Amino acid sequence: MAQMYDTDEEQERVLLIGVQLDNNEEAAMRSLDELKELARTAGAQTVGKVIQPRESFHPATYIGKGKLEEVKDLLIKTDATGIICDDELTPAQLRNLEDALDTKVMDRTMVILDIFATRATTSEGKLQVEMAQLKYRMTRLSGLGTTLSRLGGGIGTRGPGEKKIETDRRIIRDRVTRLNHELKELSSHRDVTRQQRSQNSTMVAAIVGYTNAGKSTLLNHLTNAGILAEDKLFATLDPTTRLLKLANGEKILLTDTVGFIRKLPHNLIEAFKSTLEEAKYADIIIHVVDCSNPDMDYQMQTVYETLDQLGVSGKTIVTLFNKCDKLPEPPSAKDLKAQYCVNISAARGDGLEQFDKVLQEIIQENRIYIERCFPYKDAGKIQLIREYGQLQKEEYTEDGILVEAYVPKNIYDKVTS
Repeated sequence: MAQMYDTDEEQERVLLIGVQLDNNEEAAMRSLDELKELARTAGAQTVGKVIQPRESFHPATYIGKGKLEEVKDLLIKTDATGIICDDELTPAQLRNLEDALDTKVMDRTMVILDIFATRATTSEGKLQVEMAQLKYRMTRLSGLGTTLSRLGGGIGTRGPGEKKIETDRRIIRDRVTRLNHELKELSSHRDVTRQQRSQNSTMVAAIVGYTNAGKSTLLNHLTNAGILAEDKLFATLDPTTRLLKLANGEKILLTDTVGFIRKLPHNLIEAFKSTLEEAKYADIIIHVVDCSNPDMDYQMQTVYETLDQLGVSGKTIVTLFNKCDKLPEPPSAKDLKAQYCVNISAARGDGLEQFDKVLQEIIQENRIYIERCFPYKDAGKIQLIREYGQLQKEEYTEDGILVEAYVPKNIYDKVTS
């Protein structure tokens, strides 16, 4: 009888290491709490946390020598299989930590890239993740020894770029060049799609927010999009666009975007720029906030900083304070950068009627009132108003068709010329 082997991947047990650069111990602990969620999402179990207050990161080992001994003892006591540092490590720090602790060492960026590698489902998403991973690894080729040659399961080892051959700079550069070419082609297709949306005069709203704020749950509730919505960081990665029909019959396109997070790796922002730029070209920004999270203010700040990095400005912003059902009473939170604020529960549907009215109001504000008589030969323009505007009155006279209507600004010239 053939011998059976257990091929299940053993769950990694990790210690989380953070450096507190200011006197805000609470903020440092919250950052490690978030790192714990990242580790959980990547499939690892956190068995301990260590924070060291310092004026700056230790240039050689991230943490000081005294703390290194403490971590070494904790690795033995907890039977941990590796550590995750809460910041991006330099190649020297990564190598020195591995030598000093004789264990697997990862940083926050590695974990995020790993999660993205498992979440990407579309061809564009996979290419973007591979691009970010290769750029990250290319800057770490010098001095990493055999670190990048490892194969096998566990966080920090998934996705492309892990084989030994890809430690060669020239091969990685060639691959990055090919990926750039493929992503530019996909980006041009995205540009064409945006132009088509612009031509049909349907307003576009981009849903942005901190990861796990409830963006996908909102889109599912409003449009039956059927996308994955888990209580995990970066549960959905690839953008989804759906048409939403409002209560008054108006239509608006909703586009979900990848969740933001503090210390979002620069390579990821660069790789996902074409996807994240959906917010740049949208008419409305829908900012979803988890108001039940004690770190809400910091998360909101992170979102706006990321939008600034992408060059998103001058947009109408609607902030939705989500997960109100988790609070004992409605929140009194405000967002001074938003024109509208609504308390909602995307999971239960609370507050979505008010949100619907806000969208109607925004659409109305972006329209121009016209009152004119169209010759019968221009009847096609009235059909344009019916499709994209709001027809208030239509009366047939001897001279033509008398119309009173609200039309979107971007088709005003087409209608009145």
